[in-house]
Amino acid sequence: MIQYISKPFKWFFKLEAASGLILLFAAIIALIVSNSDLSSTYYEVLNSYLFLGIGKIGIKLSILHWINDVLMAIFFFLVSLEIKREFIQGELSNPKQAMLPIVGAIGGMLVPALIYIIINFKDPITLNGWAIPSATDIAFSLGVLSLLGKRVPLSLKVFLTALAIIDDLGAIIIIAFFYSGQVQIFYLVLMLVCVILLLVLNRFNIRNFFPYLIIGIFLWEFTHASGIHATIAGVLLALTIPHKDNNKKHSNSLLLKVEHAISPYVAFGIMPLFAFANAGVSLEGINFESLMSPVPLGILCGLFFGKQIGVFIFSYISIKLKFAEMPNNTNWVTFYGVGVLTGIGFTMSLFVGNLAFADATQHLDGVKIGVLIGSFFSTIFGYMLIFLSPKK
Repeated sequence: MIQYISKPFKWFFKLEAASGLILLFAAIIALIVSNSDLSSTYYEVLNSYLFLGIGKIGIKLSILHWINDVLMAIFFFLVSLEIKREFIQGELSNPKQAMLPIVGAIGGMLVPALIYIIINFKDPITLNGWAIPSATDIAFSLGVLSLLGKRVPLSLKVFLTALAIIDDLGAIIIIAFFYSGQVQIFYLVLMLVCVILLLVLNRFNIRNFFPYLIIGIFLWEFTHASGIHATIAGVLLALTIPHKDNNKKHSNSLLLKVEHAISPYVAFGIMPLFAFANAGVSLEGINFESLMSPVPLGILCGLFFGKQIGVFIFSYISIKLKFAEMPNNTNWVTFYGVGVLTGIGFTMSLFVGNLAFADATQHLDGVKIGVLIGSFFSTIFGYMLIFLSPKK
């Protein structure tokens, strides 16, 4: 009886689109709650503080910061594991295969940022959000592709996955260099000590994750105190996890085991929780005039126009100049549709928005509106373009 009842749930969670659908559901719930009688409770809970520790030793953060600084460090840890694996043995390990998503990702980061800068160049405060429309949400974009089934060839799914991973790598670099605070040298040295210890564990191919985890916790604390955004600790930890094995497939590597172990919790736990905590915005007073203000307009145009134009033009030029190859079994219309879907920024765009306007919170509602509308337009237009495109 239990197996019969649980069968549809098992089927759902095996769907490629499942994590994207749950992410969408969490965002919708956040919008409903933040515009209902529960809105005050919603914000009070997010801004309330939670202490974890023993006695006076521990960490005290608001619920929102626990989600955005601690849980998202785990998200960045997983993303960095995926990036490392792709460069060692995946699609990015072959230079010719990697060239198209790399070039496409560069275009998909530069053009949206340029559009945002053009719209916001008069205001140095709002200009700080230039990187918000440069990111692609892997879960959402791949979720939309999976809903299209066989209309999308495997080669295009691989292209989008690789492009989104490179996009995330770009976002990580941007966060590290542009959205970190004043660096504290003492804690930076302690971070370096932790990284050296992790590299020693990697050098000896220690396959027990526990010592990495313990050092990683200290690394997070030192990173948080150093002025560098705490999520970078997840990136540094991931880069030291060994992907070594006796066979060429690396099937028993620690990296692969950890990635498989935590990915369901990130996809179906951390990311929806992040969406619920960050997508809530009051729609009261929202009108066409407010949508035309520089921040939401720059993000909307960057995501919807900038991403598709940047990805497609850069990719098209690289293919025509024979620096890269067109994905197999596809046509230019479907390829352009995938470029449109890269404008689904959601998770990473909201995250960068929180960092960009940490000291100018009056712009955060504009960030959320721009991200939500830009991602929505990209979803609808990209889906319809691919759905109506002729099969090759």
